[in-house]
Amino acid sequence: MANERDTGPAPATPEADPAAAPRRARGHRVVALSCVAFVAAMVGASYAAVPLYQMFCQVTGFGGATRVAAAAPATPLERTVEVRFDANVAPGLDWAFEPEQRSVTVRVGETKLAFYRAHNRSDKPVTASATYNVTPAQSGYHFAKMQCFCFTDQTLQPGETLDMPVVFFVDPAFAEDPEMAGVKTITLSYTFFAKATPVAAGAPKDGKAPL
Repeated sequence: MANERDTGPAPATPEADPAAAPRRARGHRVVALSCVAFVAAMVGASYAAVPLYQMFCQVTGFGGATRVAAAAPATPLERTVEVRFDANVAPGLDWAFEPEQRSVTVRVGETKLAFYRAHNRSDKPVTASATYNVTPAQSGYHFAKMQCFCFTDQTLQPGETLDMPVVFFVDPAFAEDPEMAGVKTITLSYTFFAKATPVAAGAPKDGKAPL
């Protein structure tokens, strides 16, 4: 007669364990909630990425982005630099856009006023916004604007022409930066893009930075 060993009671299977089903349900809920939270975090990060990147560029001058300044330097330096002005219009925007002067020579630390001119060639009101940068890109950290049409959207009525100011200076730290030692020319470039929804006619167009 074959020997038989008593192996004891068989281990409980998940189906035989009354607590297994509730545990699995709780685990599924935890996984589902984690996935929802992850997706929500990614969506929030995508919306925050653009303004955070813009803030980073304005603070560091990364990618040729300029800085926004509230006050001008007290005393200009003797060193001068030529600032050239460039204007562009994105496809789909029926505007003429150009600087009123092609370049200006400024002292480092000197506050300067320049104008760009935009003309709406279409037969309807158009709202557009301007992006900007400077070249060489590393000079962006030293190029500061106190007032600019690019701070706000601009709306032009059919056939309207608008002179738009930009008040800027090159920070005195420019003269002490070894990377700027051989830089004699800075190009300030703007590109206007059409906005999807025009603002109401007669909206302020003073070009001042929003509070």
